[in-house]
Amino acid sequence: MGFPDSELAVTIVGDGRIRALNRQYLGKDRPTNVISFALNEGECSGLNPEVLGDVVISAATAAREAAEGDVSFFERLSFLLLHGILHLAGYDHERSGPEEAKRMEEKERELFELLRREGCLEELPE
Repeated sequence: MGFPDSELAVTIVGDGRIRALNRQYLGKDRPTNVISFALNEGECSGLNPEVLGDVVISAATAAREAAEGDVSFFERLSFLLLHGILHLAGYDHERSGPEEAKRMEEKERELFELLRREGCLEELPE
């Protein structure tokens, strides 16, 4: 699945904003780490096929998860962005059953390892 000449919007917010989005659009009244809004779904799909959609990441949740997972904030943020982009590309671990969830996890691992090998996850020196 390729997306040449595609674009997406990335927004970094706090827990309050992502909680409001989660409640409004997904019916879950709690903060989450990342939400994706695909523009190739729903009644307006197809209007602009080059625009994949929006990825919204909670910096506060990402920071907590980074500390809990003993990884850098940048690495956790990068993983959440990758996760959100995979949702925009049609991967779904929540509504499509365990087979699709496994397929998405495998793709995440594959792409994250590629980013690591290419040096894309190294933090810039201060």
